[in-house]
Amino acid sequence: MSTTTRLLQRQILPLDRDTDVFPLYVDLEEPKLDTDRFEVGGNAAAKDLNNAAIRQSTSTGRKLHPDQIRSRTALRLEPSQLLSFGTYFNAFPASYWRRHTVVTEVELTVTVSGAGSAVTVYKSMARGNAQRVDAAAVEGDSGSFSFTLPLKPFVDGGWYWYDVVAGDEGATVESAEWTAQVPVDRAQHGTVDVCITTMLPDMSAQLLGQLGDAEELQPYLDTVFVMDQGKDKVTDSSHFPAAKAGLGDKLRVIVQGNLGGSGGYARGQLESVRKGTATYAMMMDDDVVSEPEGIIRAVTFGDLAKRPTIVGGHMFNLYSRAQLHSFGEIVHPWRFWWQTRLDGYSQWDFGARNLRSSRWLHKRADVDFNGWFMCLIPRVVLEEIGLSLPIFIKWDDSEFGLRAREAGYPTVSFPGAAVWHMPWTDKNDGVDWQSYFHHRNRLIAALLHSPYERGGRMVRESLNHQVKHVASLQYSTAELRHLAMEDVLRGPHALHGELATKLADINAFRLQFSDAQLHPDRDELPPVRRKKPPKKGKADIEIPGRLSTLIAAGLAPIRQLRPVRELSDEYPETELTAMDAKWWNLVKYDSVVVSMNDGASHALYKRDPAHYRDLMKRTIEIHRRFHREWPELARQYREALGDITSPEAWDKTFAPWTEGSDGDDE
Repeated sequence: MSTTTRLLQRQILPLDRDTDVFPLYVDLEEPKLDTDRFEVGGNAAAKDLNNAAIRQSTSTGRKLHPDQIRSRTALRLEPSQLLSFGTYFNAFPASYWRRHTVVTEVELTVTVSGAGSAVTVYKSMARGNAQRVDAAAVEGDSGSFSFTLPLKPFVDGGWYWYDVVAGDEGATVESAEWTAQVPVDRAQHGTVDVCITTMLPDMSAQLLGQLGDAEELQPYLDTVFVMDQGKDKVTDSSHFPAAKAGLGDKLRVIVQGNLGGSGGYARGQLESVRKGTATYAMMMDDDVVSEPEGIIRAVTFGDLAKRPTIVGGHMFNLYSRAQLHSFGEIVHPWRFWWQTRLDGYSQWDFGARNLRSSRWLHKRADVDFNGWFMCLIPRVVLEEIGLSLPIFIKWDDSEFGLRAREAGYPTVSFPGAAVWHMPWTDKNDGVDWQSYFHHRNRLIAALLHSPYERGGRMVRESLNHQVKHVASLQYSTAELRHLAMEDVLRGPHALHGELATKLADINAFRLQFSDAQLHPDRDELPPVRRKKPPKKGKADIEIPGRLSTLIAAGLAPIRQLRPVRELSDEYPETELTAMDAKWWNLVKYDSVVVSMNDGASHALYKRDPAHYRDLMKRTIEIHRRFHREWPELARQYREALGDITSPEAWDKTFAPWTEGSDGDDE
């Protein structure tokens, strides 16, 4: 079989030289080296490397400075400085290439200037233990070193990376490239339509600017679709002219009503499929900072995959930029809830613990789906399994991943492809207006994909959460969740018709409840006042043990039936911060001021025994109905899936913004 060389990954450095992200590109740790590990038969490379290691062991406190970054690919090292490229963006995720692509062997080429400098190549196994692979030293002023590296040992996990030790006069790592011999029919890279749904004109315009400024990305871009669904238009942003100049004819802005994330992404998917010129469509959030190289890597990985594969990126914290949010996500089949895989972490700070020493990161993370903050979908997958579900927001990405998997198309959350985004922990979407969509869409996804006859634990867990919200005085949340269940019972064919109106209906409905009425100024709410002080001076907040938790859970529903305490109707009994507003604290009070997760407002929770009784009655009735009717509901939704995700169904939904014009501003 004829083969050709293809670039898989290159050494990169931060675009903006932001010191917060250095740990993602270059490892600043400078360990004292054990020179014994560099013994390689007494050759010259080993001797020079040992000498460099000894020099390094006496160096103190040297750190990487922004001015050491000479270009996007070149880095200057101070004399005797050691830096590792065993990092998120520069280590090579060998096990992912081994498992999912046609690549069987890679070649690493590192170009270094600086006499006496040395390069060492390492690999890790799935358990995280590192092994030295090879080494080379610069004998003259500069050298280019190539290392042939097989992928055979990486069945379960593992990475390749390289470290560089500078000589007495310093060194510059000019470049490093990972290449492979691939079949000639895989030589040409694919192209991508980037689909961005926005209601944030400035942030989306800045993202467009990042994409347009990346010269190396341009050959990979087919079209950048912006589905503008906000009142303020992206074309009116002061950042838009520069973005337009950078992307030129590749940019297309489509104006439509607020159909949520799923409606925006579905429009981008539809336009990409109908246009038919791009290999992939990439879903990308509007409020992210992009690493453009990650898009190139995702496309390259997709091009060389054994079968059409969804290639997702990871999400880093926009406000703590070295912090990773989940290395791979699954949908737990029994609970039917999305979560970090069981042997992973939901947050990991590379600024505190590097990749090389984090053993759990070396096992390959196999996933069920990838969030659409950055997710590359082959066009052939969209053509076969359909577009997004019409569910406004939440679970569209996870349901699509499950649907694709059932059709034989895997999802890979691919290391080295990532964006920076506001973390989920800064949101309050479990109890605000989004709680409706969380619950409704989770139920729909479970009806479509749960392997259990009655959804496993889904209905029971729904009941438990509903009781918790009611007992916690979160009546608006409980009512929205109940409404969500009623709407699911209406069947799948109602989804498209309410896509453009449901959010307004929900917001109008929930504002009748005090826990949904937000007050930016605490003084807008009454001061705390009690008739009696806390019993025995107990604190308002506590972290109960298991026994106390069980007792509280048993007594809370009974307590809600008692008359409210004197004064509590006019004055809150206490205040709780967002982090302390747990159910076991909330159930103790008749009224309480609670701050929101975003730190911007407060709400007043007030106990209402009559409302509690009514909600509990309806809660029990509807959950009994779901348990009884689950098999028939599942049949209805599964039979309708192909229809409601078809281009034809979405055409009808988009008709108000396409009839008579193409809906474009630009």
